[in-house]
Amino acid sequence: MLNDNFVYLALLISFIGIIPYTIDTIKGKVKPNRVTWFLWSFVPFIAFISQIKQGVGIQSLFTFMTAFTPAIVFLASFFNKKAYWKIGRLDITCGILSILGVILWQLTSIANLAIFFSIMADFLAALPTVVKSWFEPETENYIPYLTAAISALITILTIKIWNFETGAFSIYILFMMTLIGILVKFKVGNLLKK
Repeated sequence: MLNDNFVYLALLISFIGIIPYTIDTIKGKVKPNRVTWFLWSFVPFIAFISQIKQGVGIQSLFTFMTAFTPAIVFLASFFNKKAYWKIGRLDITCGILSILGVILWQLTSIANLAIFFSIMADFLAALPTVVKSWFEPETENYIPYLTAAISALITILTIKIWNFETGAFSIYILFMMTLIGILVKFKVGNLLKK
């Protein structure tokens, strides 16, 4: 078990990890879908608010950073002519799930519903990037995914009391960011085509 203060290290790693992607976004080396990056910012913010309401503590800062760093990329995408808006059924579904989670949370006072729906919405928002990382890994940069996974792992290792609100979002981020990072770094889709 790590000391709670290691969460600050996780935040720093996550922030440093988004810098190369942000630079690549501005230079046009990567082609972010603005809808995906907006959802990756909006959805964790709902989970963060839910965690705060439940008194999660310092580990909730990781969820905040999970919302903050995509917001940086989203804003940087407006300097990239290759960035695009692509609103599809999946994006609409993610938005509906996020709103549904908030509504159910307000109606039932069960904040974990907001976290659950945030995870589901984030998962759906991540699917296009998983597919793109499989078929077009050269349009991505693995660094922010790797650093987000490392940050999630550090945050998980600081959790002293395990319950849904303290661990679920971090565990999900560890899994998803590791998957995307591996697909991009090792170009797994290209390897299997040969």
